[in-house]
Amino acid sequence: MAGLRIAVLKEQAAGETRVAATPETVKKFIALGASFAVEKGAGLNASIADADYAIAGAEVLTAAKAVAGADIVLGVQAPAVSALKGVNAGAWVAATFDPFGQKDRVEAYAKAGLEALAMEFMPRITRAQSMDVLSSQSNLAGYKAVLAAANQYGRAFPMMMTAAGTISATRLFVMGVGVAGLQAIATARRLGAQVSATDVRSATKEQIQSLGAKPVFVESVAGIEGEGAGGYASEMSPEYQAAQADLVSSHIAKQDIVITTALIPGRAAPRLITDAQIATMRPGSVIFDLAVAQGGNVEGSVADRIVERHGVFVMGYSNTPAHLAADTSALYARNLFNFLSAFWDKEAGGPVLDEEIGDAVRLTRGGVVVHERLNA
Repeated sequence: MAGLRIAVLKEQAAGETRVAATPETVKKFIALGASFAVEKGAGLNASIADADYAIAGAEVLTAAKAVAGADIVLGVQAPAVSALKGVNAGAWVAATFDPFGQKDRVEAYAKAGLEALAMEFMPRITRAQSMDVLSSQSNLAGYKAVLAAANQYGRAFPMMMTAAGTISATRLFVMGVGVAGLQAIATARRLGAQVSATDVRSATKEQIQSLGAKPVFVESVAGIEGEGAGGYASEMSPEYQAAQADLVSSHIAKQDIVITTALIPGRAAPRLITDAQIATMRPGSVIFDLAVAQGGNVEGSVADRIVERHGVFVMGYSNTPAHLAADTSALYARNLFNFLSAFWDKEAGGPVLDEEIGDAVRLTRGGVVVHERLNA
């Protein structure tokens, strides 16, 4: 990859405000010996001016000129193959691909001879933590979910004792204690809410307590850990689902705000809250469904709409990280730099991926789909 050229295009997906490179990461890539091109206006929605990229050393060009002769294209959401005309043969595209939901796009990449690197398939191992885009984006998504729910709720979070009387603390329940859930707990606690949380993985109980929240767990069904491959949650057994439904139903009726965050990679989001359970909550309560774009944890939730059910407001964004574009872009761009720079080979003039991480993220190569999870 002598004279390696990296390109970044403006995101085309509806509502996508993030960008895959920042002036900080542009400088770092150039310091490694790469040249860099950015499409005009690519960073505007993330509060990055074209001039900032130019000062960092990037060429700011039209889309067609930016990708012309590119060896690597960086994206938040993978661009359409039609947007990549002019890239070098076998060029890499590092982005999120939604491989299970967008199989046609993956096939198109293979047919075009491109090497698709799906950042959401980054293995959750110690040395790849700094490359994990799902964690970096989920962290800020959990934060934003609490702020959005608080704004919709319209009441104060902390207990307030005043001369006119006392205001009770908001009761907030987090369902799913991954990265997003932990940040939701921490944010709600900082705002003064009385927080409780649950998860199918029993190992999260200590994490919940460490953040000052109350763990709510099924104790009657033993031996069900809910721990899947790579640290992700796995699907619950019917016994556990029934026991959890009973527990949640009694707890949820007492809550003012519920944040749901449960996702299972490659599958539709599990249903955590039914319409009947929503009906037990008091009018004016709020449920924020962070998984709404993947089918939703909450019955009746609709992406980017506030739906009122039984007097309860159910909401969720199709792309929560895009609501904090400057910060999520900064973290995402660093994830990409950490990924490619970790494998940078000076003699090759660019990154040379190893098997453990390379095989985990590579979807296509040499004109075919090569990932085992897509060929199963």
